[in-house]
Order: sequence, then structure tokens, then C-alpha cells
Amino acid sequence: MKNITEQMLEFIDASPTCFHVVDNLKKELADRGYVELKESEEWELKPGKFFVTRNDSSVISFRIPDKKFKGFYLIASHSDSPSFKIKENPEMEEVSAYVKLNTEKYGGMLCAPWFDRPLSVAGRLIVRDGKGGFISKLVNVDRDLLMIPSLAIHMNRDANSSAKYNPQTDCIPLFGDASSKGKFFEVVADAAGVKKEDILSHDLFLYNRVKPTFWGANNEYIASSRLDDQECVYATFEGFITAKESENVVMHCVFDNEEVGSGTKQGADSTFLKDTLVRINEALGRTKQQYFTAVANSFMISADNAHAVHPNYKEKADPVNRPLMNGGIVIKYNANQKYTTDAVSAATFKLICEKANVPYQTFTNRSDIAGGSTLGNISTSQVSINTVDIGLAQLAMHSPYESAGSRDPEYLAGVSKTFYES
Repeated sequence: MKNITEQMLEFIDASPTCFHVVDNLKKELADRGYVELKESEEWELKPGKFFVTRNDSSVISFRIPDKKFKGFYLIASHSDSPSFKIKENPEMEEVSAYVKLNTEKYGGMLCAPWFDRPLSVAGRLIVRDGKGGFISKLVNVDRDLLMIPSLAIHMNRDANSSAKYNPQTDCIPLFGDASSKGKFFEVVADAAGVKKEDILSHDLFLYNRVKPTFWGANNEYIASSRLDDQECVYATFEGFITAKESENVVMHCVFDNEEVGSGTKQGADSTFLKDTLVRINEALGRTKQQYFTAVANSFMISADNAHAVHPNYKEKADPVNRPLMNGGIVIKYNANQKYTTDAVSAATFKLICEKANVPYQTFTNRSDIAGGSTLGNISTSQVSINTVDIGLAQLAMHSPYESAGSRDPEYLAGVSKTFYES
């Protein structure tokens, strides 16, 4: 168990942004013999292992069986996490003594935990290629670079009673003293191994530098940045790559931009999944009727973390459905269809859990508290597949340092492997 969880934490630590998530998955897939397909090229498919990316931040991996397949078995999760994004022309000089970086919020974040901890910058750069075009370049400034300092209690006596944060004034990170003016993109260019003047554009985000760790009396918990949703990405991917061959097309999908509604060209509400399914069907010489019957015989698991009962705020949880860390897979329900789970998909998933000998539990919001949603019900607007929404129980969701159970990644990897082999 600890081996899978340790490997997962190493993966998360090496994946500070959605672009790094996809790049690390691509490397693992290539090492295992998966062939990369390009959306801009025609596909010639036969039984084998493949993957395709979009925007460098979403990836769909799949295996085509030797036999005539009946359907698609999919697990979907997301690559992005709430953070602060670096704006254009980011440097701001203050009182002739400081240089700050202009940022804006990405996703529904908890702001307070971002203060007073070492931060840095990672993402992608668009760089001149010397031939009149450009290339995309990953970058991670792998050192303690920034800090968002709190205002001292002496200057804000209400800090512990009525904290409100203005993202344009309160949450701006400090980069350096006056001598650092004009140096931000020099630092970024040096980390990427490119020339500053060759940078045309960027997608850069702040990330927390505190390392992942095991904690608790018996190391029963873990803490890390981006557990939502890289924990599900890694554990389901582990199940995907270790599963034996199936009679169906098995697929592992990672979409970007779930934290901002998925309504992008690479999000779950885009055509990425539908395009990929249609192209698989057509490249194998199957008819349109066969595509529709395959979709009807398909099943998807939407994997995005769930809220555990909080030890200090237990009244915020539903009176009956109260997931716990290390309690197994959480099946998520919502009457207003914020989650896709219904009686049929829940029963199907419970049978898979029983076959895998993995415990499961349930989550519903309190009836007087509006909850979030996930990519499952959004993706089904493009492809109507019977879907269940699940996740792993965690605390401090959308903090830059979240907590979860150290045994749960093994449960999710196990049930994912069983699902793909079913």
C-alpha cells in the first residue's frame, strides 16, 4: 500500500501544473509502448496501445483489444487545481523597495493557506523556434521564489475573526527587492533553458513548495498539494496500466479546466472525448450504428475527490452519509444531478468494488448546503454514457496543502484495475 502512495506523492511533487501532469503521463505511456496520435493527422488504428493529447493539458489513453469490442470502459479525472495565475506584464514595483507579481485566482481556492509559505512558478512558455514559428516549453522554477506575507495582527486586529481577502490587493506575491525589477522573466527563461527575448507568451501558475508527507500517529494520513485531483489521476492510471487485456476498449481520460467549469477546448465539456471515440470507431472500419451500440454498452467512472467528515466541523456533513479518510471509495450522489450517479450506475460500481474486495462509502451534501460538481455530468453532455461519480475522501479541499488517507490510493488503484478487466 505505502509503495503506491509514495509513488503517487512523487508524481504529484513532480507535477506542479496541469501541463506537467500530462507530460509525466506521456513519458510513462511512451515507456510502456503506447503510440502517440496527433489530432491533426489521420489515424490508422489496429489492436494496440495509443494516446492523444490536446493543449498539452489533457490526455486520453486507450487500448484496442484483438477481438471485436462491444463498448468503451472509461475513467475520467482532471489535471488542474486551484491556484494563482501570473498575469501579463506581471511585475509591480511598490514604495521603491519591493517588486510584486500581478496574479489572479484560478478556480475556487481557499486563500488563507497560501500566505506565509514558500511558493514558486511553473507552467509552459511559448518560445520562438528560430524559424519564424514557435514551440511550447515546460518550465518549473525549482526553488523557493515567492511569498505572500500576511499582515501582522498588530495592524489588523480582526484578522482572526473576519478574514476577507481581496485577490488584487491582499494575495499578491512578493518577488524581490528593488534590484529585482525586470528580472522575473530572466529567472523563468533561465529555468526553461531559453532566452528571455524568445518568450512570446506564457501560462504560468504559482505552486506550493512544501513537500508531500505522511502524517498521523500511524502514518495513516498524507498531505500534499493538488490531491484534488491528482490523487485520482495517479491511482486510476495505475489501475489502467496494470490491468490485463479486456474485451472492450479501455480508456483513461484526464481533462483540464474542471475547476473553472470545463468549458474549454480541452475540458470535459469540449468535443475531445467524443472526437476520440468517433475516430477510434471510424479508423477501425466500424459503422455509425456500431458506434452508437458501443456507446450504449459503455460505462464511465468520473473520479474526483470527495469531502471527508471534518473533525472540527462535523455538523457540516450530512447526518447519515459521512465519508472518512481510509474508508474506501466514496460514491457521490446529488438529486439535482451535480453528480451523475443513479441507482443503476451505483449498483454497477458497488459490484465492481465487491469483486475487487475494496470498501466503499457514500457522500451527499447536507440538504441546506450547496455543493460543487465535477466533470462527469459535464462530459455526458457530449457523449451519453452511463456514469458513476466517485472519489477519495479528503480534508481541506482547494487548499494548497490538502490531507487524505494513506490507504485510499491503493483502494482506487485496485478497483480501477478490476473495472478495466471486467
